[in-house]
Amino acid sequence: MDTTAGLQSALAALSVNAKPFIPNVDAAVFVPTFLQSSPTEISNSDGHGRSCRLCRLAPVENGGGTEADMAVEVETWEQKEEPGEGEPGGGGALGGEGGSSEEAQGREEVEMMEEEEEEELPVLKVIPLPPNAPKKEHVNVVFIGHVDAGKSTIGGQIMYLTGMVEKRTLEKYEREAKEKNRETWYLSWALDTNQEERDKGKTVEVGRAYFETEKKHFTILDAPGHKSFVPNMIGGASQADLAVLVISARKGEFETGFEKGGQTREHAMLAKTAGVKHLIILVNKMDDPTVNWSLERYEECKEKLVPFLKKVGFNPKKDIYFMPCSGLTGANLKDPIEECTWYTGLPFIPHLDSLPSFNRITDGPVRLPIVDKYKDMGTVILGKLESGSIAKAQQLVMMPNRHTVEVLSLLSDEVETDEAVPGENLKLRLKGIEEEEILPGFILCNAENLCHSGRTFDAQIVIIEHKSIICPGYNAVLHIHTCIEEVQITALICLVDKKTGEKSKTRPRFVKQDQVCIARLRCAGTICLETFKDFPQMGRFTLRDEGKTIAIGKVLKLVPEKD
Repeated sequence: MDTTAGLQSALAALSVNAKPFIPNVDAAVFVPTFLQSSPTEISNSDGHGRSCRLCRLAPVENGGGTEADMAVEVETWEQKEEPGEGEPGGGGALGGEGGSSEEAQGREEVEMMEEEEEEELPVLKVIPLPPNAPKKEHVNVVFIGHVDAGKSTIGGQIMYLTGMVEKRTLEKYEREAKEKNRETWYLSWALDTNQEERDKGKTVEVGRAYFETEKKHFTILDAPGHKSFVPNMIGGASQADLAVLVISARKGEFETGFEKGGQTREHAMLAKTAGVKHLIILVNKMDDPTVNWSLERYEECKEKLVPFLKKVGFNPKKDIYFMPCSGLTGANLKDPIEECTWYTGLPFIPHLDSLPSFNRITDGPVRLPIVDKYKDMGTVILGKLESGSIAKAQQLVMMPNRHTVEVLSLLSDEVETDEAVPGENLKLRLKGIEEEEILPGFILCNAENLCHSGRTFDAQIVIIEHKSIICPGYNAVLHIHTCIEEVQITALICLVDKKTGEKSKTRPRFVKQDQVCIARLRCAGTICLETFKDFPQMGRFTLRDEGKTIAIGKVLKLVPEKD
């Protein structure tokens, strides 16, 4: 009998305790903070310090708040803080004296829900341009370099410095990263958005983001540094006008990236092949204790890199620019820093802004190599317009399948426009074609001037790295603009002397590393391509095999099919 009575009394006590678990009543008011019009509602919903910040900020957002209004809000919030206002906690979630921990927990859950809801909104802010503003020049910047050199972190930091990511979002990333013991990764999360990339800290897909300076509009393409994802990196580099090679100054990291198997070399070479003319080398992690902004280390990295970049084909005087920085602290990205007295040039973002304009072919034929496609109320394709201009409702042809399509809408970096010029990253919604009928590597052309397509072509190839010899019948993977296709070397036509450019009279039986030859290649399927002379962006390619870049080359002539 005693035990049952005890149980009953215990149960009774429990139910009493359970009562303050009602804070969901508040939740209804609390959830859509960003939709609320009157700031007082916000202040009444929650007793957080953060709500105070919101209530102070709200009138500024709405644009109609006066100082008097602000005073009122602050007052209401302060009144709110006094315990014993008839609310069962008397203080907010911080729990005044009467506030129970369960209630606070409830509040936290509600807040978590609110944050999750907010997260579904896109992180990037799109700045609407005034209608009469002159169109800024679009520049695509690809970040390349060895794995863990800090490409995504620098990208995230730039977006924060130019106001494209809110401080609050970054604070959230920092909290989440700390939970996973990865607090130095939080900046890269602005660009590495999917879970797998965040867990491993490795970029897989090419991340995209935008930022603007006074004169230009930039698209960041954050390429993966890992050697398994080089094909993705080639796709990213083929859209870029400008490459930023990120190298780590930390002892041992630079060496690993630069040695035979490292990605610093391979990426620089692939960027050159993809048609990037200007290369900025960011020597990152200069704030590391092992480096501490030392000029010696910076010069050491520079001395090792320059001869290699020269060999790849960059002109050290015109095409290359070195600068020290720190991605994690943001030093020398936007503002110069005191510690680094020996560097006198512009910081990174002003330097980008001061670069000369790129010459684009606006009146040429329309050429838009497709990077990606998906279904969204019709067929949507992504790509960079290489030449020509595209307008809404224009009729275009999808090569090599010769589908006639119509442009339903045009988005340039997430902003809808009526017309696009070369160099812009576009999203087009098309009519007259199914998503399944498109593959990356297809090209949108205008009907009057179609691009060439075929399976067989002659090309000049430089063998960069291959242990044994290459004979006719050798198979590799061809990367040309955004297209990836299997290819076979069917015949070697002649060798080319590197110094004099003379062609050999006899046909070589094989070619080996560091030789230049002219060969006939045959693809497994039909691809779109142009000769290098006519259209460089679609006439240069790389050959890869077993995860290594074997050769780079340019298309000399297209061979018509013998039926």
